[in-house]
Amino acid sequence: MEYRRVKDQESYDDLSQKDVESLSGRSLSSANATATGLSSVGGAKGKSSWKLKSVVTLALTLLTSSQAILIVWSKRAGKYEYSVTTANFSVEALKCLLSLAALSRTWNRHGVADDNRLTTSFDEVSVYPIPAILYMVKNLLQYYIFAYVDAPAYQILKNLNIISTGVLYRIILKKKLSEIQWAAFILLCAGCTTAQLNPSSDHVLQTPIQGWMMAIVMALLSGFAGVYIEAIIKKRPSRNINVQNFWLYIFGVIFNLVAICVQDYDAVMNKGFFHGYSFITVLMILNHALSGIAVSMVMKYADNIVKVYSTSVAMLLTAVVSVFLFNFHLSLAFFLGSTVVSVSVYLHSVGKLQPQK
Repeated sequence: MEYRRVKDQESYDDLSQKDVESLSGRSLSSANATATGLSSVGGAKGKSSWKLKSVVTLALTLLTSSQAILIVWSKRAGKYEYSVTTANFSVEALKCLLSLAALSRTWNRHGVADDNRLTTSFDEVSVYPIPAILYMVKNLLQYYIFAYVDAPAYQILKNLNIISTGVLYRIILKKKLSEIQWAAFILLCAGCTTAQLNPSSDHVLQTPIQGWMMAIVMALLSGFAGVYIEAIIKKRPSRNINVQNFWLYIFGVIFNLVAICVQDYDAVMNKGFFHGYSFITVLMILNHALSGIAVSMVMKYADNIVKVYSTSVAMLLTAVVSVFLFNFHLSLAFFLGSTVVSVSVYLHSVGKLQPQK
């Protein structure tokens, strides 16, 4: 992206020089007036872009930091009184409705076109079941992992998906990684381990092996799904993002419905779909749905640095809030580990290889 911006600027400069040579007879005052007008337009656009990026950053930070807190808070006496499969189903259904609402707005404004049309052809919909089922399993695991980790530890460990995504990009999409990115992976592992150090116990790490294994599996599932989705987007770059989201969430609804029938059919039939739901549970579902939309907004309107800042601040916010809600002990090891993780996430973002001129 930076390379294309530089090339566009070079082309613009060349054209500007030719215009000056061919139109040398025109008055300097007209040129100054035009430059002033362009500067004003550019300044207005830049200000608008900055405001939108700030709103998206703030929203993603708040949603990310409160995600783990709401899951833990929704427990009663250390267990979920509601069905996690119905909660997952509700999240996917809500995201599907939000995508459809965004599509309806696009249709009303610009009409139905080839890039935003909902088609049911096999080629269109056949690519979405695989990432949908990967996300379903990953989202179910995030409820069960809290039997072994607390909210701040979860925020730290879920950054392992950066490593799995990077490695899978290299293997599947043949995308080269820079030396800085490989170094960032090592720092990330070191930071996650440091944050889990437990000097006051016989156990070296606070998180048991089951928690680490679930975090690694979640990272691999998230990485596979993310790479698969990017491959779909690159294959169909002109497709409206809400069309792609709609089909992804539709299959998410279907697979989570199957999960309900397999895991919680009797409980749902006997006690009801929303049994055990509380106000916190509703907030948690709303948070998960809006988080997915916020990530899409970041991809479309902001840049990767926004995600970096949001991730780093969210780790700190989650830890601070957990101190008051769950009596979390904010140790020096956790602070140093989260700092190293933040640095590694930043290095991974800025260390991307740039195209050669």
